[in-house]
Amino acid sequence: MTAIKESSAIQANKQAAFQECPVTYVMEKIGGYWKPIILFHLLGGPRRYSDLRKSIPAISEKVLIQQLKQLEADGLLLRQAMQVVPPHVTYSLTEAGRRLHAVLYAMAAWAVEDSKENAETFTRNLQHFPGIS
Repeated sequence: MTAIKESSAIQANKQAAFQECPVTYVMEKIGGYWKPIILFHLLGGPRRYSDLRKSIPAISEKVLIQQLKQLEADGLLLRQAMQVVPPHVTYSLTEAGRRLHAVLYAMAAWAVEDSKENAETFTRNLQHFPGIS
C-alpha cells in the first residue's frame, strides 16, 4: 500500500472531521464497500475464513484479507487461528462489532423498504442471518 503523508491538508481536514462528526467516525471504521458486508455476515456468529469467502463470492481473496485485517485493527472483529491440522481461522465480532447490529440491521431494513423491486429477494435472504428479524 502507498504510505499516507500525515502532514497533508487532506489528512488534516479528515482528522478535524473525524473529531467533530460522529458519522465521520463511523465511516472511518466501517466505510467502504466490503466492510459492512463482512460485518453483516458475522452478525449470526463466528465464521471460518472459508465460510466468509463462500458467502461473499464477489470479493477477491486479497481484498477480503485486507478488510479483515483492518476490521481487526479497528477492534471490530477477533481473529482466532486454530492450531490444528489443517489449520483454520475463525472470525467473530468483538463487543464493539456486536453493537453495530442495530446499524447494519437498519441498513438492511432500509434496503427492503427503499428497493421495491428487490424487497422480496432481500427479505428472503435475510432469513439466512440468525439474529436478524
